[in-house]
Amino acid sequence: MDNLSAIIESLLFVSEEPLSISKIHSVLKEFDKKKIREAIEALIERYQSQEHGFTLKEVAGGFQFRTRPEYSEWIKRLKPSNPVRLSRPALETLTIIAYRQPVLRCEIEEIRGVDCGGTIRTLLEKKLIRVVGRKDLPGRPLIYGTTRQFLEVFDLKDITALPSLKELEEPNILCPNDSKSL
Repeated sequence: MDNLSAIIESLLFVSEEPLSISKIHSVLKEFDKKKIREAIEALIERYQSQEHGFTLKEVAGGFQFRTRPEYSEWIKRLKPSNPVRLSRPALETLTIIAYRQPVLRCEIEEIRGVDCGGTIRTLLEKKLIRVVGRKDLPGRPLIYGTTRQFLEVFDLKDITALPSLKELEEPNILCPNDSKSL
């Protein structure tokens, strides 16, 4: 089939979540994963062009069409969004979980110095974190980690795409137009 790229493009277009190569392969069993990856790479190259209003990005362990940030003003006019809003305590807790995962609630609370039960509940409800298991300690405490939704919201390919702690310490990396860093 000469239209593999078009088929993959159609699958990506209708999917509400990033599609991994394995997921695409489960639909297109007649193609090997190498051919699928090559077709995706060709699509990524094609959509790099500025003449398109969207791009194809690797995010959350899969591939997904994303609108270009430079067109966000017009997109917001058409479709106002409800961005994920996080309080400072929620953002701090999420940061600890992202960088220390898998992590126990008591470890988070030790770092933050306050009870985090409500904040963890909020992050669970927003599907930014999940319970990844239980620690083999008395009481079998829950262990937390980030979710695929976390990767999607923060536009990360995978957890290794997080900036290093050293990069975060550089002044103004998080708030380039603000003198305060988070």
